[in-house]
Amino acid sequence: MIRIILKTLLIAGACLGAGPLGAHETWLEPESYQARPGEAIGIDIRNGQHFAGMALPWLDRGIERFVVIEGPLERPITGRLGDMPAARVTPRAEGLMVVGLQSGLDRLSYADWAKFAAFVAEKELTGTLEAHRARALPETGFAEVYRRLAKTLVGVGAAEGADRALGFVTEFVALANPYAAGFDGEMAARLLEDGAPRRGARVTAFTRAPDGTVTEAHLRTDAEGVVRLRVSPGHVYLLDAVIMRPAPAEADAAWLSLWAALSFAVPPAR
Repeated sequence: MIRIILKTLLIAGACLGAGPLGAHETWLEPESYQARPGEAIGIDIRNGQHFAGMALPWLDRGIERFVVIEGPLERPITGRLGDMPAARVTPRAEGLMVVGLQSGLDRLSYADWAKFAAFVAEKELTGTLEAHRARALPETGFAEVYRRLAKTLVGVGAAEGADRALGFVTEFVALANPYAAGFDGEMAARLLEDGAPRRGARVTAFTRAPDGTVTEAHLRTDAEGVVRLRVSPGHVYLLDAVIMRPAPAEADAAWLSLWAALSFAVPPAR
């Protein structure tokens, strides 16, 4: 048993350290996107590509803040090393429950300039390559540190309520509640950076159909930092966006990337 746990932790550590090139998105995925008050649900931290990836165990070094929001109340989520699912949450009341994760900083090194350039192009991190050269940084052997800022929405009971900003450096804030009565099928979310709307940013939207098929679309935030998409009953969604900044001096790296993610589902049609 101990050997199995150690193997799991090593695999998880490898995935966490794989960075943006090896494993793009990190998101939160509940066992169920709908629950009843008093019904415990597991929350997986998932890491992978194209809305498919492995569930990671609770790792103390990888978690800086893990919280559940119910209405105006916020409470911390705690776990033990190696827990799978990483977290277990028990809703206390009906409404929209928001779960948020801020990861610790992790790092990777680039031995190939082309891979860094490809990542920058994929996420449309405009001006990054030019700034890299302007700072006279090397094109190989430089490091990037990164942090994941993930949220998920869970409908509890009648599930009325609204999302709110958690104070992350960058995050999505849902402007619609897909679980509430009267939801019209259009999801809107505002992308924030330092609490302000992030305008003209590229957002990747993944859709997972009931049969497991995943599709991908690229959106752009408007002048108010908002993206909108039509969503379908019985489907699960993930929004993803990246910011690239010069790393702080104490990080001993060239760049800091910040990854915002928001996952939610639309209940099946009745």
